[in-house]
Amino acid sequence: MRIVFVCLGNICRSPAAEGVMRKLAPHLTFDSPCTGGWHVGDAPYGPMQEAASTRGFDLSGLRARQFTRADFQNFDLIVAVDRQNKADIECLRPRGNTTPVQCMADKDVPDPYYTREFDGALVMIERAAKRLLADISRTRDR
Repeated sequence: MRIVFVCLGNICRSPAAEGVMRKLAPHLTFDSPCTGGWHVGDAPYGPMQEAASTRGFDLSGLRARQFTRADFQNFDLIVAVDRQNKADIECLRPRGNTTPVQCMADKDVPDPYYTREFDGALVMIERAAKRLLADISRTRDR
């Protein structure tokens, strides 16, 4: 299964989600682009890398890229970290494409670039990642 996590700048939330999932489910394929192009080519934000590293997640090899229409065909599931990014993703959906797009959690994952709550965002992302994996497992067992 190929899963892509999408946030606004691809320097905090989506790379954190990718890092968490890579550790929890190394047998799956993950990526993490952004809807905004300001940080394309950049590594995840330093404070997010530090917070993730403290929790055992390595984000150092990740680089920001922008979400494209091709991602609808390259991935089996698209996961947005908040409702606005989900709406922005849906605006790019190619006609006739049925790739599922869902939010990562019941509530939007706040952007720690602005809130400075890197640990809080990681806690939400870890919980949501575990739920997502459980959902995937249940779906495969059917």
